[in-house]
Amino acid sequence: MASSLKLVVLALLLIFVFPVSSNTFLNVEKLRSWYIVLSGEAGFSPNSISVLDTLALFLVSAVTFYILFKVWNFLFVPIKLFRSLGDAGYIPDGRRPMKDVAFEVKRRRKTGNLPPVYPNGWFHVLNSWEVGTSEVKFVSCLGEHLAVFRGEDGVAHIVDAYCPHLGANLAIGGQVVGNCIQCPFHGWEFEGDDGKCTKIPYSKNIPAVAKIKSWPCLERNESIMLWYHAEGAESSWIPEDLNGIQSGKWVYRGRTTHQVNAHIQEIPENGADLNHLDHLHGSPFLAGTDLRYTFTSKWLEVMRHSWDGSWSVDEDNKHVGKLTLKHEIVVFGFRIPLLDFYLCAKQTGPGIVHMHFSTIFGDGIMIHTVTPEEPLIQRVEHKIYWSRFMPAIVAKFYLYAESIQIERDIMIWNYKRYEAKPLLVKEDNLIGKHRRWYSQFYSENSPQYPAIKNNHLDW
Repeated sequence: MASSLKLVVLALLLIFVFPVSSNTFLNVEKLRSWYIVLSGEAGFSPNSISVLDTLALFLVSAVTFYILFKVWNFLFVPIKLFRSLGDAGYIPDGRRPMKDVAFEVKRRRKTGNLPPVYPNGWFHVLNSWEVGTSEVKFVSCLGEHLAVFRGEDGVAHIVDAYCPHLGANLAIGGQVVGNCIQCPFHGWEFEGDDGKCTKIPYSKNIPAVAKIKSWPCLERNESIMLWYHAEGAESSWIPEDLNGIQSGKWVYRGRTTHQVNAHIQEIPENGADLNHLDHLHGSPFLAGTDLRYTFTSKWLEVMRHSWDGSWSVDEDNKHVGKLTLKHEIVVFGFRIPLLDFYLCAKQTGPGIVHMHFSTIFGDGIMIHTVTPEEPLIQRVEHKIYWSRFMPAIVAKFYLYAESIQIERDIMIWNYKRYEAKPLLVKEDNLIGKHRRWYSQFYSENSPQYPAIKNNHLDW
């Protein structure tokens, strides 16, 4: 037992000492020399060590390190799950890669009589940590190509990506100089605040019209957001500043990102469609995401989800819709009260939802955002924040379970047609109410899908 313990100690020593001690390729004799030094500390006799013993111990060390690394990630590192267009929500045909299936469905689908594709409001563009000081990132969303950069003062800016001089993309090789973005082609510099050109390296005369569009930008809740309005109107509201995040009460525990083939309005409309919950989301997450099997899964004989809620408009803030939801789990016909889940969600504008939840494991918040990458391609992101005293694995479990449920919705959205005049029954009244509420985010010049297609843009 003592020798085994010493072997583990020695393996751990090699894990942390050898990787930082060698900048060259693996050299058995060098490894042996380290082993001789460390084995003396662990109580082994260096004279009894062979090269084979040394290699065996190195393999034990590597495997031990790998296992510890995986355990650490599982327990403490925030989850990061990304599903591209072909990764979720499609039925394989057994002949082609899933991305080809997704493209074919996208190309052939009947869209229906769609509302405008880009509503007016604040939209999540990037997470704050994705753009460091003096960094620039390229983003395509809402029919625009954008350069998102953070000045040396730490303030984030969003500007049009293309230099008005000769059209170079400022986000591809562009440099941040002070609080300006510098073009990689000829070195022209543009202010982040107003887009004005402040420097042309080879000319003393700067034309008054030399500027790029600077978009209204807001950074809060660890999100960089952009204000979009088809008529260029200024923002009449801003998303709520979440005190739990700002104060550090809640800490970031992970995110999931999905690309969805749907009109943007289809996704938030789910919040008012309470009647789909028990049917589509009644089966446990262990039943998976493929709708061909979730309704007949054997897991339904063991466990079911039950939902009850309401949706309404915030009378004090007309741009906010409110969803309250109670979730229960029933196992073999018996409700398990300890697993009850309560949610109060505020949909702020067309693409941001703050979902406050309460569980036996404590309270937290999930931030749900929808950002149009193309007219009918949405980037849906869920970020979860929980108490710093709660192990990350708990938050990761809830976020993963949420991703399973959302991927069931995605299989619906990817294949469905938008019904401008749906056949509703009395119990579906909240869907009509939600559509009337959501219509406030469209205006006269909001882009229409047929018009975009006629402009010959290759989506």
